[in-house]
Amino acid sequence: MAEPVVRIPDAKVALSTASVYPESTATAFEIAARLGYDGVEVMVWNDPVSQDIDALRRLSDYHHVPILAVHAPCLLITQRVWSTDPWVKLQRARAAAEKLGASTVVVHPPFRWQRQYARDFVQGIWRMADETDVRFAVENMYPWRYRDREMLAYAPDWDVTKDDYRHFTIDLSHASTARADAIHMLDRMGDRLGHVHLADGNGSAKDEHLVPGRGSQPCAELLGRLALSGFDGHVVIEVNTRRAMSSAEREADLAEALAFTRLHLASAVKVPRR
Repeated sequence: MAEPVVRIPDAKVALSTASVYPESTATAFEIAARLGYDGVEVMVWNDPVSQDIDALRRLSDYHHVPILAVHAPCLLITQRVWSTDPWVKLQRARAAAEKLGASTVVVHPPFRWQRQYARDFVQGIWRMADETDVRFAVENMYPWRYRDREMLAYAPDWDVTKDDYRHFTIDLSHASTARADAIHMLDRMGDRLGHVHLADGNGSAKDEHLVPGRGSQPCAELLGRLALSGFDGHVVIEVNTRRAMSSAEREADLAEALAFTRLHLASAVKVPRR
């Protein structure tokens, strides 16, 4: 029998600019270029460069690193970035994605206290998705926990598979924090999975975003399933490197994450030689 040959799937592996925090958005482009990532996902937050379309385009052109996705400013710390109106934030994220050539806008479900936004969210996302070729990929979140208490902070639900969205983002660190089965969640998303945030976790109440392979999440299995299904979206490394003691240690973590991802995407897909 002929030896099998590895067939690499079409999924691109990108670096989230959040993965270099507390270093800058500009540093993320430098590292992505140096390590050989296929592109970046821009986390729009308090770094002024992350909010500036012209500055982002210059960084992309200079480093020859495409911007594959834009993460809308949905965090507590970005409540005033690109307006305080959540729909305006999404409109600006879509405009940024269109101008920068990104195919995806990542968005979190609303906080429960954003009552009107939460009430209209599912229909509003469909309406916005119908107005553009950019994918709005809604990301799974998690309950907030403190000791024995649990607070449902997101609406309609932290488990986005309970609602009807055109595209999903699966985040394995969030699945870990929620103590949810990531593979079952992947199955529920089915062919509506449009985007992946790859990180690991150990089930802590704190969102860990560990380098893949350093926790208990099925990162390798999920990548294998993506490869076998012909997934052609983006796999984005979104890890926490705040504890890195140096820039060199941070870069080593991001190189390890990239190697892990490419290895498990490739090793799952083999076809026999003819």
